[in-house]
Amino acid sequence: MKLTETSLPEVFIIEPDVFEDSRGWFFESYSKIKLEKLGIYTDFIQDNHSFSAKKNILRGLHFQCSPKAQAKLVRCTRGSILDVAVDIRKNSPFYRKWISVELSAKNSRQLFIPRGFAHGFITLAPDTEVQYKADNYYDSGLDRTILWNDTGIGVDWGTDSPILSAKDAAGKTLKEIQINFD
Repeated sequence: MKLTETSLPEVFIIEPDVFEDSRGWFFESYSKIKLEKLGIYTDFIQDNHSFSAKKNILRGLHFQCSPKAQAKLVRCTRGSILDVAVDIRKNSPFYRKWISVELSAKNSRQLFIPRGFAHGFITLAPDTEVQYKADNYYDSGLDRTILWNDTGIGVDWGTDSPILSAKDAAGKTLKEIQINFD
């Protein structure tokens, strides 16, 4: 596994060692030992899997408040996405800064997003599947959604008219949301 730093400290691109031959390919999508050798010490306890039928479906920006904040390890297993992480720790020098990384079934990249960050993605292809690990269980009472086009953050999604769920369309700006972690 290879770890690549991003412009947001603590958010990393993880690239597995892919073994290809005439039959196809194989790689370890997750290895606790290998991640710990790279300096990532997280106990993942829940796997999530989403399917998006069309291009330009935007999911996010989501996070959970403490005490159920979540770190995530995200990968795209079919199609491709633009995956986004936003630092929402109020005392961070990177507060409101964001990064985006293309994840696809073809490039096998994964994005590690620690607690204290909002997460979202937009599909770049139809019939896209995303799988991610979380280190805390989902808690609907602590789940929050930041408006995808919050001008205080300014994520470039590559479109002004994404396909949104009712929940994501009703998101609030970062200023309007109570955040209980730094």
